[in-house]
Amino acid sequence: MKITYKIIFSGLICLALIMVSSISMVVFAQQQDTSEISIEGIWEGKLKVPGVELRIVCKISKNPDGSLTATLDSPDQGVTGIAVEKVMVKDNTLYLEINSVGGIFEGKISSDFLTIEGHWKQSGQTLPLTVKRVDKAVEMLRPQEPKKPYPYIEEEVVYENKEAEITLTGTLTLPSEQDSFPAVLLITGSGPQDRNEAIAGHRPFLVLADYLTRQGIAVLRVDDRGVGESTGDFSQATSGDFASDVLAGIEYLKARKEINPKKIGLIGHSEGGIIAPMVAAKSSDVAFIVLMAGTGLTGEEILYLQGALISRAMGVSEEDIIKNRQFNEKIFSLIKEGKDEKTIEEKLRQMFMEDWEKMSDEKKEQIGDPEVFLKVQLQSLLSPWLKFFLTYDPKPTLSKVKCPVLAINGEKDLQVPPKENLSAIKDALVAGGNKNFTIKELPGLNHLFQTAQIGVPAEYAKIEETISPIALKIIGDWILEQTRDK
Repeated sequence: MKITYKIIFSGLICLALIMVSSISMVVFAQQQDTSEISIEGIWEGKLKVPGVELRIVCKISKNPDGSLTATLDSPDQGVTGIAVEKVMVKDNTLYLEINSVGGIFEGKISSDFLTIEGHWKQSGQTLPLTVKRVDKAVEMLRPQEPKKPYPYIEEEVVYENKEAEITLTGTLTLPSEQDSFPAVLLITGSGPQDRNEAIAGHRPFLVLADYLTRQGIAVLRVDDRGVGESTGDFSQATSGDFASDVLAGIEYLKARKEINPKKIGLIGHSEGGIIAPMVAAKSSDVAFIVLMAGTGLTGEEILYLQGALISRAMGVSEEDIIKNRQFNEKIFSLIKEGKDEKTIEEKLRQMFMEDWEKMSDEKKEQIGDPEVFLKVQLQSLLSPWLKFFLTYDPKPTLSKVKCPVLAINGEKDLQVPPKENLSAIKDALVAGGNKNFTIKELPGLNHLFQTAQIGVPAEYAKIEETISPIALKIIGDWILEQTRDK
């Protein structure tokens, strides 16, 4: 499960589903009346939203023709190089338009050109934002990311999911040119993810693949359908569809001469931990599975727990937590039981507007334009993925998994709470008669398996560690134990 901030955290409905992607584009900009204003440079400020402070960095420079160009970074979300499509300065006011995130910044430039005081507008909301000139932009250190040349073979691969009529593209890493290696296929969490599962400036699957390959395990990591180089429509897919993509990946690995076809396993993170058991219950080709923050509860139960834990950690009052849950219960009930999308949308709109009328002026100001806000919410609420996720119970599938299972969770995971989920996973495996499983709650680790203080998603980008070495060793050692010749 992943959090969406989209430069600002927005959401009356605490869904916490999708992570924003990093965007790097050619910037096209415009300029007016800039002849006497030295606006070029690096500008940094903090956007304050409920329970979260997000650093915003704007880099403005001048093109050879005199026009201005700019990019935007959100270091606390790990997002850099967002294109600013329009840059204008007029009457000592800076205007930035960022179409890719639907954001606008407008601010007054101080007479000494050291401060710009204004407002950030996005999804109908308006928030104060003051940026100051700095000499150096915030740097995000990711010491665990491997540097080339690698001591192993890296290969770009392409294969088909013929049933879905899509092409999947990824990276296969092999320990050497020899053959008969054990192999794992990595399965990403929720939201459109690339092969490295890029999130908050981290690339967990790159780090994980590098570690395992150095241990003698081949690793296949793949762009989700409709992401990166893979084809298909992500927006219309459910976890069941993604399971069929994983099955296609297993068939590809079986056809590689370097891979031992009897030692192919799956590692699923978050939603990937839902998908891995689906595939293992269907295919006898799966030799083992690793569930990293996988779930044992229904999606609806997860979202209630997740919403309360994250809200509480962000300082939201217990009264508001209860109100949010009650509101979400009504919404989820409508989504689960409704059959006609148009009718569901009309009822959701009615529910929101009734709630809107009861809101305080302060909350209304935070939300901004209700129509714009509602449009963003409906896009998530009406997706096929959400209805599947809300109603899917992983326990019956887990009880059918007969291969070895390693299930790990971080103690500070607020998105997939460890105690409730690890207990449910264990009970399901026991009920199914699986005798080869290991369940571990890892102290001090969050949903990404980083060493964390609190566990809130706002911490992810601020932590230099991508995956705890302890978690990496547990995974690597367990796989080697399952795949060694006995």
